Amino acid sequence: MRLAVILLLATAAVGVSAAQSPIKDPALPIPGGQSSRDNMQTAVEFVSPVQITVAADHPALVDLHFRIASGLHINSHDPREKTLIPTRLAVVEERGFHVTAVDFPPGTDYALAFAPKEKLSVYTGELVLHTHLTAQPGEHLLQATLHYQACDINACMPPRNLPLEVSILAK
Repeated sequence: MRLAVILLLATAAVGVSAAQSPIKDPALPIPGGQSSRDNMQTAVEFVSPVQITVAADHPALVDLHFRIASGLHINSHDPREKTLIPTRLAVVEERGFHVTAVDFPPGTDYALAFAPKEKLSVYTGELVLHTHLTAQPGEHLLQATLHYQACDINACMPPRNLPLEVSILAK
């Protein structure tokens, strides 16, 4: 199996999904809080899908659903400030399976209290990435990593990578 890592950014489409159990990234400390396990929270969860079926040899659209913890935001894929870390999705490709594009939604304007005129482009709450793919007949595994930096109103945490997998059956 030949693997190639592709960083995908933005184009536009709609997708298909099925709700499953969330995959959580490692717990992050809440800024300004204690570092004990009881005071940690998950910044971003991969919610769904875990398994899908697509038409073989035809373009398919798959929505990847993420949940950003309450009180946190992550920079959009296209932050307005060059020093901010953009949200990215890195996809590992295998033979017989090809991701052609990933559509990121536009970010939401967000201003911090200490700089109300400077608008950041961020994601909060639910985040859906529209993934365009084509697969030859058979079983495939979409492996990807969401790279992001979570922040609250006081501080940003170190950048994180959230691995995810989606089983794909192409018939």
